[in-house]
Amino acid sequence: MIDKTDVKILKVLQENGRKANKDIAAEVGMVPSAISERIKKLKERKIIKAFETRIDAKKVEKNLLAFVYVTTNEQVKGWGTGKELSLIDDIQEVYNVAGEDCYLIKVRVKDTKALSELLREKIGKIETVTSTRTTIVLDTYKETCKLNLE
Repeated sequence: MIDKTDVKILKVLQENGRKANKDIAAEVGMVPSAISERIKKLKERKIIKAFETRIDAKKVEKNLLAFVYVTTNEQVKGWGTGKELSLIDDIQEVYNVAGEDCYLIKVRVKDTKALSELLREKIGKIETVTSTRTTIVLDTYKETCKLNLE
């Protein structure tokens, strides 16, 4: 699917998505125009999905990180709750999971009051949601979007 050169380019971009093509070219051993073409193809093939800015959540007053397990009464074919959850702004990630629960979601909010409001006023108002279990994160030791490409 991707060759060693693409892997090298992706590793550089995972470190700094804004790095100039000429700098990537110097690291990879290619000319900038070839890097540009490869990146274009990686985007076209949806291997590169987006270039995003990572924000320090605490510096924008999103001090509380929590994971919420959500149980629903959906039928197997009707996984619409995941789509509804994904539309809520303070929810960063939504996963359909196997086990007792139906979804695992990652949320970032200002404080416990905001978390309570999110659980009651937004998640709890979704018709198919029957229960939630919340785990509040005390410390984060690793958080990354990087994939191991080895």
